[in-house]
Amino acid sequence: MNTPVMMERIAEASPRPGARITGVVYLLYFLTAVLGEFFMRGLVVSGDAGATASNLLAHQPLFRLGLATGLIATACYIAVTALFYGLFKPVNRSLSLLAAFFSLVGCAILAFGSLFQLAPLAVLGGGQYLSVFKVEQLRALALMFLELNTQAVSICLVFFGFYDLLIGYLIFRSAFLPRILGVLMALAGLGWLTFLSPPVANYLSPYTLVLGFLSELSLMLWLLVRGVNVQRWKEQASAA
Repeated sequence: MNTPVMMERIAEASPRPGARITGVVYLLYFLTAVLGEFFMRGLVVSGDAGATASNLLAHQPLFRLGLATGLIATACYIAVTALFYGLFKPVNRSLSLLAAFFSLVGCAILAFGSLFQLAPLAVLGGGQYLSVFKVEQLRALALMFLELNTQAVSICLVFFGFYDLLIGYLIFRSAFLPRILGVLMALAGLGWLTFLSPPVANYLSPYTLVLGFLSELSLMLWLLVRGVNVQRWKEQASAA
């Protein structure tokens, strides 16, 4: 296919359905992520291995449901990453690909960290091979695995910080989405990057979480309700 024909097909294609689909998948990510946190809420007691073990044993189905819902949320975010790559490719293909790389690495770390959440159920499951350990040791080991998952989440948030920074820049450079959304995403990215320093992250985490939630929620709602400026997206796609 020659170049003029390719340009004509790009010009004829409308990104509006793609933007709406991105908004819908983004919404599914939000719903599953919030539900996962809701199911897990209160089960893990920081620094208290005994209480945590009791909660996990008493609410195993709820804990497993929260874990499964969290994995679904990660899968949804992988889909959002792929959709964003296609949406922002006309702005800068290389940066859009780099952003997708950071996001996919973050999702992989998050999924791998989920194994640390499964481990406490095996440790506390009462298997015969675990009889060589004392109860206190098993509870401490279970809490250690959960702490390792927390560390994995902190690492993945750094990768999502770079991702949000790049997406914010791409939105700001694009002509088909409001620049304020790009500014919010970039600020959220800077917030996630504070997890490079645990003391700073712990101090700023309430503000970082709120900013990250609001920025991505705003982008999701805009894509879901308004979509993108089709004419400007086509102009950039044709130029690319």
